[in-house]
Amino acid sequence: MVKLTSFTTGALTAVGLLVDTVASAGGDKGVPTLEDKWGTDWPFSGVNTFAHLPTDKCLIHPDTEFDIALIGIPFDTAVSYRPGARFGPRAIRAASARQSSLRGFNARAGINPYQDWAKVIDCDDIPVTPVDNKLALRQITEGYNELLSRPIHYKKDGKPNLPPRLITLGGDHSIVLGALRSLHKVYGPITVIHFDAHLDTWLPSKYPSSWESDPGAGDFTHGTMFWMASQEGLLSNDTCLHAGLRTRLSGKDWGDYEEDTKQGFARIASDDIMEKGVKGIVAEILERVPTTVPVYISVDIDVIDPGMAPGTGTPEAGGWQTRELIQIIRGLESLNLVGADVVEVSPAFDHAEITALAGAQVAYELITNMVIKGTPVDVLPVSAPVHNDL
Repeated sequence: MVKLTSFTTGALTAVGLLVDTVASAGGDKGVPTLEDKWGTDWPFSGVNTFAHLPTDKCLIHPDTEFDIALIGIPFDTAVSYRPGARFGPRAIRAASARQSSLRGFNARAGINPYQDWAKVIDCDDIPVTPVDNKLALRQITEGYNELLSRPIHYKKDGKPNLPPRLITLGGDHSIVLGALRSLHKVYGPITVIHFDAHLDTWLPSKYPSSWESDPGAGDFTHGTMFWMASQEGLLSNDTCLHAGLRTRLSGKDWGDYEEDTKQGFARIASDDIMEKGVKGIVAEILERVPTTVPVYISVDIDVIDPGMAPGTGTPEAGGWQTRELIQIIRGLESLNLVGADVVEVSPAFDHAEITALAGAQVAYELITNMVIKGTPVDVLPVSAPVHNDL
């Protein structure tokens, strides 16, 4: 029997530490590292981040570099019907669990967007108040301002090349206004491609009330934010469009459409896909939107038929299939995509995660488009004021 002295015990401890160090560093040939042994998650394991991507609280860590980031905005107090989209970011992240950099190769695009030139991470959430919409809009806008000011990971000729790009997980659709205010500061007027069952360019007066309130206090809703963006000069006047529309209109005439046209939007109805098909819809979008202007794609999940995406706040029958929406987004990979969102996922009304799954896949396709296009070298940043008021 070997008697362990304090010297022997210390020596064995040192050997153990040495073995651990060797294993961590790669060790002898054939010896797995700790990363090899424990660094890979199954779809159902690990902390809940989008596609198991590295995550950081980017808003409080200014040295974190990234090229493309997911950012959640759990806000839903500007809705006009069913709430619950504040839980959308969490649901979309959970539904993305079968995505990962290990199995992220996009066969249609010929790339793995998580293993290409771009560093893609999950930047957690902007912690938005649920009790004060005016403050919430300010928080969203300042959060975007902060993230867009960050250095990017990709360097060209040793220097950063333009701001990072963000894909927002909402949250109700009103959150897009903060994004557009910040992007306008960087790029100037933005072209919006808006996938939705509804216009969201409604005047606040289309939400009538005989109750008096502070002037402008009720302007900010998930159905008026593009009207606000137009009033503030954030949008390109002749290249924006809606796609997937099937909303009912106000009153007894075409007034909503006429006002929408004044704000610079063209319209593609959900029914148009029956005659034009996916290729026809893509061609119509590309005919209107140049490949060199800064483009923001905003996807309200209710553009999909509620039979395939029931978990949303304002469902409308007669929408596109999930497959059709994905194919259309894929057809837009030539555009200069400077930002995007997936909004209005309300998991309380979902079934078996099918709405959240659709949202996660749409986000993956948007990331892929950003990576395929590369850095938006044709779009030079400009200087413009930031709007922090309602």
